[in-house]
Amino acid sequence: MYFAVLMILLHCPSLKAQDNVITINKVKLTVPSPKVKNGKSIELTCIVDISKSASFQIQHAFSFYKDDSPLYNTTSEQDRARYKIFPARFADSGSYKCSVEASGKSKSSNDLVVQVKGLSQPKLTALKTEVTEGEVVTLRCEEPEEKPPFIFLFYKISRNQQLQEKKKQELKENFASVEFPVEEGDRILHFHCIATVNSAVGFEKSEASNITLVTVVEPFSHPKLTSKSPWNVTEGDRIDIVCTTILARKYEIEILIQKDRRILNSTRGQNSLTYSAIATVEDNGNYTCKVELGRVSKTTSMNLVVEELFAKPILTPSLTDLDENQRLSLWCHINGSPKANVSIIKRPPKNGTLLKTSSNFTIQVQVNDTGSYVCRAEIKGIIKESNPVQITVYAPVSEPVLSVANLSTEMVLGETLMLRCQSMSGTPPINYTLFRGSRLIHTITVFNNTYAEFRDKQTKLNNLREYRCEASNRHAYAKRSSYKMNITVIAPVRNISFGSSPHGEVEDGGYINFLCIVGEGSLPINFRIFKENEQKPLFNESKMETRVVWQKESFSKQDAGKYFCEASNRARATVRSNLLTVKVILASWQKGFIALFVLAVIAIAASGFWWYWHKKEKGKHPSMEMSGSTAATNSTSEKQASGQNHYTEFYPGPGYIEDSENPVKSADENKGPDHESAEVEYTEVEVSTPDPYKAPVKKGTETVYSEIRKANNDSGENRHSRIEGSPDAT
Repeated sequence: MYFAVLMILLHCPSLKAQDNVITINKVKLTVPSPKVKNGKSIELTCIVDISKSASFQIQHAFSFYKDDSPLYNTTSEQDRARYKIFPARFADSGSYKCSVEASGKSKSSNDLVVQVKGLSQPKLTALKTEVTEGEVVTLRCEEPEEKPPFIFLFYKISRNQQLQEKKKQELKENFASVEFPVEEGDRILHFHCIATVNSAVGFEKSEASNITLVTVVEPFSHPKLTSKSPWNVTEGDRIDIVCTTILARKYEIEILIQKDRRILNSTRGQNSLTYSAIATVEDNGNYTCKVELGRVSKTTSMNLVVEELFAKPILTPSLTDLDENQRLSLWCHINGSPKANVSIIKRPPKNGTLLKTSSNFTIQVQVNDTGSYVCRAEIKGIIKESNPVQITVYAPVSEPVLSVANLSTEMVLGETLMLRCQSMSGTPPINYTLFRGSRLIHTITVFNNTYAEFRDKQTKLNNLREYRCEASNRHAYAKRSSYKMNITVIAPVRNISFGSSPHGEVEDGGYINFLCIVGEGSLPINFRIFKENEQKPLFNESKMETRVVWQKESFSKQDAGKYFCEASNRARATVRSNLLTVKVILASWQKGFIALFVLAVIAIAASGFWWYWHKKEKGKHPSMEMSGSTAATNSTSEKQASGQNHYTEFYPGPGYIEDSENPVKSADENKGPDHESAEVEYTEVEVSTPDPYKAPVKKGTETVYSEIRKANNDSGENRHSRIEGSPDAT
């Protein structure tokens, strides 16, 4: 009994444990507002709904996540937990959720999107708050409580309220730095910056940062440009132009005085600069003083007016283009005719060669007098020159030489002929003109001592063409013509044909005529006849004709094959004909011999066959032979009945058959002394011959010759008869 009680006590706790059962119904994440202003707080509340089998306390493990990354964990017996983010920044925007674990069971809430509006104010700092003109201002804009990426916008406001902007993107840092150059005229500069961000949750822009002031120190003052010359400057007066500036402290400044784009004078490390000169009309114009230090430069300009002392001289020639040995006169004059020292100068060289100290000059010109002439006038040290006058002296052209570029006086029809025409002497420019016969082809002007090259394409066939060229320049009487040149035009070989007689077939041992014809081409033409696959020509001859005939004798079977013809001339283009197939056939006597041989063979075969057939027919019809023999016996019996008693012999030939009822003895058995002198008699016997191919038996007439041999006996006349029949012995 005690044992039973003990077992009940031991099972009681397990029974109680089986009663503590839970299930998580729902987990929910809440926030007061899904949109939060930057700098405010985000309060996340995770609430769990659990069903239990009894009333007992359990521990809840709460986990908060942002964009599926762990954010915060806590444990509580309450059914909810809170997580606060303060201050909220743009980087805190995202997707939040929470999960709850209790008694080995867990469940998560749905995602909750929270967006933080705006960015915190960035902070702007300057590396230096006092700079000098020409230096740069380095600025740093920072978003310490935000996370990249950012786009920073920097702004510079100068004294004239001109706004200058710079943009800088930063992907990994929450700050950016830029440099602004300090320009001429900058004094107090204002800077500020703005930060922007663009992400999956949207675009935001911060407020403007704090304003940073930068003071600019002027290293030197604006330059001053003055002239020490009289108020009215006349040519010949001395002019002094002075540029000055004031330095804030000793700087290595540079001062330049320039007119238009030409620098007249410069200095470095000084605060003043002077330019001095004797005034001329060319000194009229705008002068500029420029002071530079690094990137800073300041300029000042002034205009200077110089009155003319005397006008520019004018040089007048009698002619500008002259022939050799022609007279040239030059006159120099000045408007207003002031007293001046005048001289006439020829260039080159650069400084010129003095020809005469006078206002006029006359010379009989040669080719080397070609050049540029000026008139130079001087008053009170002021020197002026006239505009240059170009004088060209022309030497006549020499007789031109016409030549062919490839040194050949032959050309192929359709090609381009290149001719060169050149005069070895003569003043350029020289005009070269090419003529074909009396027709002008082209004119070329050459501006140096070289040749003119002409191109003439040959499109029509003339066996001989005549060319010449003319050369001329601006010399009054210069026009020279070259010797005439004859060019031979060669037409290339075209339209070749090839044949033979007889065509295609030649008797063995006979001859064949090959004929090669070209449709066109300049003579002479070289003909060559080849057999296919042979390198060496069978025939090679140059003809002053457009055709050639070649006879090949003793044509044999080895000569059978394909033949072709090639033709070429001086045009250096070879054309090939079509292939001609030639066969070898038997000669006439060979054909006759073969025919006779065949006929003889046929005749012999026919004779043998006929003999064999006839012999066979005899063996098949012995009764007919015997009938023939009986008829002969009856004829003989008739003669015996008239009182003559004879023995008769038969020679039926090779088909003879002995009859038992009517025996006939051979001639050898009856030979005797009287047989030698027997008299021969001939008797015609009509017999019937059976046709071996047709039925009934065909009747015909044959002649049977009987030999009757007579003997001189006392008792009576013994006659022996020999009968020879037709070949069938009937």
